[in-house]
Amino acid sequence: MVLLSKILILIVAAEHLFFLYFEMFAWETLGRKIFGGVFPKELFKPTKGLAANQGLYNGFLAAGLIWSVLIKNDEWSSNVAIFFLSCVIVAGTYAGFTASRKILLFQAFPAIVALILVLMR
Repeated sequence: MVLLSKILILIVAAEHLFFLYFEMFAWETLGRKIFGGVFPKELFKPTKGLAANQGLYNGFLAAGLIWSVLIKNDEWSSNVAIFFLSCVIVAGTYAGFTASRKILLFQAFPAIVALILVLMR
């Protein structure tokens, strides 16, 4: 169970590293492909700085999740994972209801499954 939870935590972290990449460095290209149906095309350029800031926060989430896997003490590892997975769930749920329902599936759901596995350790 511990190995499976750590694998899923790393998958969630990888997702957030991808979010960091396209929000900070590819907002006007890849970001447009991802959010083009939700967000008007003419707003990508003026919102580039906002997206980069959001990408930075996703990087912090990824860093915390990766850190939780590297911690040797099982109790601390679980506590840190619970905190960062909870942050991902809150962010993904909020975005799912305010931006796109797809975010619930791709961001919140994997974090919920990972959190359940961490709590079952």
